[in-house]
Amino acid sequence: MAYYLQKFNTDFPTDSSTPQLIKELHASKTRHYTALLSTGAIPLRPGVKRLINEARENNLRIAISTTTTPANVTALLEHALGKGSTEWFEVIAAGDIVPAKKPAPDIYNWALNQLNLEANDCLAFEDSLNGIKSSLGAGLKTIITINDYTKDDDFNGASLVLDQMGEADSPFTTLAGNNHGASFLNLDLLYKIHAS
Repeated sequence: MAYYLQKFNTDFPTDSSTPQLIKELHASKTRHYTALLSTGAIPLRPGVKRLINEARENNLRIAISTTTTPANVTALLEHALGKGSTEWFEVIAAGDIVPAKKPAPDIYNWALNQLNLEANDCLAFEDSLNGIKSSLGAGLKTIITINDYTKDDDFNGASLVLDQMGEADSPFTTLAGNNHGASFLNLDLLYKIHAS
């Protein structure tokens, strides 16, 4: 919101109370988001739950790097995957854990440090221009699944750009990159992308 006021709505009157107003608006947004999640109105996108479960079944280390609040992450995971699902992720890097938010690579660098891994050991999943700038800035190969807000973003540098992760009966559409003949994201495809 601060960035929006600085760059886009520069005529909006700001003063020393503006940071507190932004904090209150963000807290209100989090309450509304959590309430929507509890109704099932915000499901996971196709393929996400399956891929997470596949990674867990194969003992892969998984983490989350996001600039949303920890409360939003917990609410999403617990409503979409069940109570205790936050424990499935070795690291959840969320919110203000680093001072510079995406597109800065800081959140990914922090997570990599916590995992004691190098960027070339991992893959990132993103859906926005700021997200890919952050992941590529940290040196991570990145898979993009667009959404209605980001479908026109420039994802140059992504290993693969898809409309969704897909399912066996609901294939993804490849928008850019090499899908290695696959029709949905699974570990086999991830290994091929990582090796390429």
